[in-house]
Amino acid sequence: MSTLDELFARLREATAPAEIEALQDGIWQIWLMAGHPKLDKHLEAGMRALAAGDYTLAIQEFTVLVESSPSYAEGWNKRATAYYMRGEYRASLDDVRQTLRLEPRHFGALSGKATMLLHLGDAAGALRALQQLERLCPNWPGLQTRLRDLGDQLDENSW
Repeated sequence: MSTLDELFARLREATAPAEIEALQDGIWQIWLMAGHPKLDKHLEAGMRALAAGDYTLAIQEFTVLVESSPSYAEGWNKRATAYYMRGEYRASLDDVRQTLRLEPRHFGALSGKATMLLHLGDAAGALRALQQLERLCPNWPGLQTRLRDLGDQLDENSW
């Protein structure tokens, strides 16, 4: 079993918020390795631009990354984040779909997908994304409340 698989297995069982956070951090450390110095350079430049609020530059850097390494899920996820920050939910969702195709366990992409689908009025889709997240980490802090609230909202709208 790979380290990533081990971390995800432990994440499914984790109950303490500090343990969940530590496991997520370990997973992110693996995801944030693009695997080549040139790719790492674009990833780092994109992340700096994202942190500085320069979403156009971030998208440019992450586009180079996904075009150079289309099988690198985190490149797609980072570009999805930049699109999201710029309010381009449809473009972000396209990149989230690609992220999840490459890494179906990507909890960041699933959480972001749920948030965007809610913004776009697709509560049922958001609920499905959160249910996928629940299968990865049932004790994710705040997740059960989000699931219950969204389920209640959908029940109210079904009348």
